[in-house]
Amino acid sequence: MRRPIKLSDARIEDYDAVYIPGGHGPMQDLWVDADAGRLLTAALASGKPLAIVCHAPAVMLATRIHGESPFKGYRVTCFTNEEEEGVGLAAKVQWLLEDELKEKVGVEFSRGKIWEPYMVEDRNLITGQNPHSAAVLAERLLKALK
Repeated sequence: MRRPIKLSDARIEDYDAVYIPGGHGPMQDLWVDADAGRLLTAALASGKPLAIVCHAPAVMLATRIHGESPFKGYRVTCFTNEEEEGVGLAAKVQWLLEDELKEKVGVEFSRGKIWEPYMVEDRNLITGQNPHSAAVLAERLLKALK
C-alpha cells in the first residue's frame, strides 16, 4: 500500500516536476514550513517545471533565508487582493497574499481580470492566479514535461 510521504522526506531528484495546488491551506501552514521552503528552492534551482496556483504561492514565503528569497525578481501571479475581497475573506485572513509576495519576497507581480484564467511563466516557474487558472496551468505543465 502506498502512503503519502512527509515533506521532510521529499527529494526533488525523485520527481520530474512540482505542482502545488491552492486553497487557503498554504496560508495557514506551508508559508512557514522549512521543508516546503527547501523543496520549493530545490525545485526552482533544478530547472524542473514548478507550477503553483491560487493561494499556493504563499509557500514562497518559506523560502526566505535572512529575509532573501530565491524568487525575488521573478514574475508571478496569485489570488489577488481584489479576489480575496470578492469572496468576503480579505478582512478575515491574517494577511493578503498579493501584498506579502510583493513586500516580503520581492516578486514582480502580474494579474489578469478577476475570476478569469491567468497564468505567468518565468523561467521554470509557472504560476496561476485563481482556481479558474488551474486548467491552463496544468496544460502548460504537461507541455513542459514532454
